[in-house]
Amino acid sequence: MATRFDLTLDCADAPLLADFWKTALGYVDAPPPAPFATREEWLASFGPLPGDGDGAGDSADDGAWLCDPAGVGPRLSILKVPEPKTAKNRLHIDVRVPGHGAPQERWARIESEADRLVRAGGTILDEFDGHHILMADPEGNEFCVAAATG
Repeated sequence: MATRFDLTLDCADAPLLADFWKTALGYVDAPPPAPFATREEWLASFGPLPGDGDGAGDSADDGAWLCDPAGVGPRLSILKVPEPKTAKNRLHIDVRVPGHGAPQERWARIESEADRLVRAGGTILDEFDGHHILMADPEGNEFCVAAATG
């Protein structure tokens, strides 16, 4: 049996990135873990969090928890951190579009999805014609738009 996993993105503005990734992935806000009624209640259960006094991680506005409404994809946590992004991601998300049809049809779907994500706040960084488009979310986290394989 495979192990379930979640992905976590560090950020400066959790609500901004949550809105982008909900649009990009079709995800929704994840409910708080049982038995808590709200994220605030859940966060309070940890007591004061250790930190450097910058306030990062102290409130529900400092994080966002997203999930696939169908329960298939990994959950995505988006957490505010005090330090800025300084280098290329070592792990990135691939946003997949349907992969069937002729190469030109697949490429048109990839371009269309990239255009949709630009309107949502993403940026195109590079295009690998016929294969994938390298993009960045509103805080510069790299991801790719490519055709689904299999």
